[in-house]
Amino acid sequence: MNLPFPIRQECPPGACVCDRDRLLADPVADIRVLRLTKEEEKRLIARLENLASLDDLRRMQERLQAQLGIVVRILPSDNEVRTTRGIFIQLDEQPGLCRKTRSAIPAAIRRSFDNRPEIVYALLNERDLLAGA
Repeated sequence: MNLPFPIRQECPPGACVCDRDRLLADPVADIRVLRLTKEEEKRLIARLENLASLDDLRRMQERLQAQLGIVVRILPSDNEVRTTRGIFIQLDEQPGLCRKTRSAIPAAIRRSFDNRPEIVYALLNERDLLAGA
C-alpha cells in the first residue's frame, strides 16, 4: 500500500492487539493513527510530560483527536480524589493504536500531573469539586 506519509512499523506477532493489518486492508478506514511512528510517539510522550496548564492539556487532547483520531478522556473520579490516581484517563478503543501507546499516553499525562499539581486542581475545579475550598 502506497501512503503519502510514513507509518508505524508493525509490532512483533503476538505482542500487540492493534489490528494494524485489518486497518490497512480496509480502504475506507481512518488510518491517521498509523502516522504515530515510534519517533513521533517519543516526541508526543515528552510533550505530554511537560504540560504547562489545563488549557495546554485541552489543546493537546484536541490535537490528538484532530491529527491522529485519538480520543483521550480525562475525568475525576465520582468519589474522592486524593491523588492523581483518582483521575480517570482513558483512550477510546481504536484500531491501529498500539497497546504500548495506549498505556504510555495516560502514564505521561499522570507524570505531568505529578510535576504540576495545579493542572489537577484546575481539572477538579472545572467540575466544581473545589468550589467550596
